[in-house]
Parts: sequence; structure tokens; C-alpha cells
Amino acid sequence: MSARIIPALAAALILAATIAVASHDQLFDESVILNVENPAINYFKAPVDDPVARLDRQLATGKVKLEYRDGPLGYLPSVLKNLGVNPDSQILVFSKTSFQAAKIGPRAPRALFFSDDVMVGSVQNGDVLEFAALDPRQGFVFYTLDIHPSDQPRFVRRDVCIQCHQGPATLGIPGIMVGSVFPDAGGMPASRAGNPVTDHRTSFQDRWGGWYVSGTHGGMTHRGNAVARDPRAPDVLESQGTQNLLSLAKKFDSTNYLSGISDIVALMTLEHQTRMTNLITRLNWDTRIAANDHIDADVEALVTYMLFADEATLYDPIEGVSTFTKTFSARGPKDKKGRSLRDFDLTKRMFRYPLSYMIYSESFDALPDSSRAKVYQRLFEVLSGKDESPKFARLTPADRQSILEILRDTKPGFPK
Repeated sequence: MSARIIPALAAALILAATIAVASHDQLFDESVILNVENPAINYFKAPVDDPVARLDRQLATGKVKLEYRDGPLGYLPSVLKNLGVNPDSQILVFSKTSFQAAKIGPRAPRALFFSDDVMVGSVQNGDVLEFAALDPRQGFVFYTLDIHPSDQPRFVRRDVCIQCHQGPATLGIPGIMVGSVFPDAGGMPASRAGNPVTDHRTSFQDRWGGWYVSGTHGGMTHRGNAVARDPRAPDVLESQGTQNLLSLAKKFDSTNYLSGISDIVALMTLEHQTRMTNLITRLNWDTRIAANDHIDADVEALVTYMLFADEATLYDPIEGVSTFTKTFSARGPKDKKGRSLRDFDLTKRMFRYPLSYMIYSESFDALPDSSRAKVYQRLFEVLSGKDESPKFARLTPADRQSILEILRDTKPGFPK
């Protein structure tokens, strides 16, 4: 693969020059790009233990074999099964924001699937499947898999991906971001229009430009399911037939996809998760590099985000169209009262108990002890009511008590 062609598996890849990154915590400098070759990090050469690397080792020893399905799906169903990625997590992006951009468009969107620690991208008639896998210490590592049948299919690591997947949009470490663009009728993003990186803090109206969105959301509107048809107004998206869609059948032919769904709840979950994992990795790296003047700011940014302190308010209920809402919540873990940090609210806010489920991730557990202790200390200060600062005012006493009880029952190592 030519070095000029930069592989990308962001939910929507945007050239760095067009990304508008809003800083919500002035103490945390998102523009600082960390050195991947620092001896404490050694991103390119240090051993990795992410889901794709593990599967590749199993393929090499013959312990696992990928099944190839004749037709357009090929290895995709088997890969998802072996990586533990539920097909109902499928979301669809039609903007030309992948290194396989020539084959992507409104009539042929790219399908993305995800779990807590891996993303899989599939392009119709593409040359490879795309992967971003989360190593607990190193952050996201990028791979491809040739789509053609082989006696011994193997994953290829693509470090060139960090040319686009490390920057202010990913908090200075190799990471993932979700973007919202203004696509033209062919799916090409407008280079001069506002293209924000989005997460749970982003106003609903600014989300999902260049994406298909299945589900209902009342009177709230988003940028999804729409293109800008007038070249003279590249930032004016069509509005007819783009909101509260239960079916995307009129948008593209889903015959060669696992489904024709791009579930709104899955989109919201991915948005939250991308920044959450980037914040965890950034704290890990800063601690290992011994950037002591940054640690407290990193911790504060992480705790603020994981408690949804500045989450955008939902003004109408959200309802998806796939089984994702149920299967995601069922993954738990649950406390003695049957409560889980994965339980959705989707009326006024995203989750019923607003603390990120990524606290259960291998990446969180891999934080250096000193930094993880600082995170726990700040969480306890907020959840116990010791910190009643305006920043956390949206957390009611009942919220704080419930989250504390859930953590004590479900999170090993959480201080009693």
C-alpha cells in the first residue's frame, strides 16, 4: 500500500486542517501530540495484546480458522464472531472518509461494527477489511485483512494509519474519532465547512453528517441521512426525508450487507466510547512518559467526561431499530439490585446511571497504579458528595448513591 494512501478507520475521517475540536476543559491541552517513539511508549515496536493481535496469533498456530462465505460478505461474519463483535452494532457511513474512498458513497456506505475494544470496517467491493483494535497500554492499533480467500488469512498491521489517527482530534495519541461532515451528492466532504469531531457533549443538531441514522428522536434534528446537492452551498444539507427514519431502503440497496440498519443508539454509544478510550490512553501515556505537570489535568478531564458532566441534553426520547439497545445493556455486569452502567435512559440523557461502562475495560485496568488511584479518588469525592462543584451539578444525590453502589458490587479494586 502506498505511503501516500493513508488508511483510516475513524467513524468519519476528516483531514486535520478541517477538524474543529472544541476544548471543554481549559486545563487539558488536547493539542499536545505525544511522541510515539518515546522509550516509555515505543508504539511501533513494543509487543501488543489487542483483540486482533490475539486472533492473528490463533490463526498462525491453526487454533482458529476463519470461514469464508461466498459472495460479498466473505470473511466478515467469521471475523465478527471470532472477535466477539455483535452484528447488531452495525452503523453506516457514506462520506468518502476512508482510504477506500473511491468505493464509498451514499449508494454504497461503509459498514462499521464495534465492541468495547475493537472496530471492524467493511467496504462494498473493497480490497481489505479494516480494523482498529485497542491495546490496553498502547491505545488503538490498526490492521487490514485481505478480503480474498486464502489457505491462511492473516492480519497486517498498518502503522501508517496514525498519520490521520493521531492528532488533536484523538487527544494526541493513536485513537479513534467520530466526525460530522457536510457531504456532497457523491459523499465527498466539503473541505471548508464546519466538520466537528463529535461525542456525547456535541449538540444533537451537529451530529452525524455523512452517516446513515436509523431510529426515532422526536423533534430533535441531526445532519445524518443527508447530502448537500447544491455545489454553491456545500454546507446546506437536504432536509426532506432525513429525520426519524425507521428504514433506509430508499437510500441504498442493503442486499450485500449484514443488515440495512445504522442504529442511532449504536452511533451514540460509539461517540461516547471513542473519546473515553482516548482519554484513558492519554492518561496512561502521560504517566509513563512522566509528564507530571499534565497528570492532574488528564485525571480531571477523564473524570469529568466519564461522569457525563457536560453531556448534551436530549429534549425528546431516542429509540433505536435494532437489538443493540437490549444486547448492549445485557452485557452488564449488574449489581445486587440488577442495575448496570450499561443501562440506557435515552429520554433526557444517554445512560440511566451516568458513569462510563469503560471503567470495566482492560485499558482502564492497565492505567498505572498512581494514576488509577487518582481517578478513583476524584470519583469518590464527586460520588460521595464531597465535591459539589457546579461542574457536577447534574448528578443528583440519587445518581451519586446509585453509581457508588453499582461500583462497589461490580468493580474489583474500587476502594471501599
